[in-house]
Amino acid sequence: MQKNRLEAFSDGVIAIIITIMVLEMKVPHGTELDDLKPILPVFLSYVLSFIYIGIYWSNHHHLLHATRRVSGGILWANLHLLFWLSLVPFVTGWMGENHFAALPAALYGLVLLLAGVAYLVLQRAIVARQDSDSSLASALGHDRKGKLSLVLYVVGIGIAFVSPWLAAALYALVAAMWLVPDRRLERALKEHGP
Repeated sequence: MQKNRLEAFSDGVIAIIITIMVLEMKVPHGTELDDLKPILPVFLSYVLSFIYIGIYWSNHHHLLHATRRVSGGILWANLHLLFWLSLVPFVTGWMGENHFAALPAALYGLVLLLAGVAYLVLQRAIVARQDSDSSLASALGHDRKGKLSLVLYVVGIGIAFVSPWLAAALYALVAAMWLVPDRRLERALKEHGP
């Protein structure tokens, strides 16, 4: 199967996720800077989630660009990822509205963890479907950064019950880790093509 519909559907879902997140932010009724203070946690959680969704969109784009063909298994693995990403607006709002309380911060981390696992599953499904000489598998390598992210999410979930703001800082650290460009796929595509 061709990958065009998978890309278009995924891009649409991700655009809707971002739209839902921004629509959840309520405009303050005052006109002073102090009127923004109560919504600061909501805004901070939105910024963090926007960065995460952007990271997933960018990496998903590169992953699919390196993909030659898709299968039913890849379609379902992609839906699995989109399911967890579609929960990001809910946990973002809950965490922000409750000023980074323990349970919302832990659930936020759990959704990030499960989205990370789903992305790993999607990667493996795509690699399994490509030709044996595909540059995709060698470009992904052992994916240490992806596996480290999962470990940090688990740590963050546990820390959330002790210090939710520290857990949020850990989630932000993982996002910062992914903001550093990962050129493995770009380099492999330039050298070998998809």
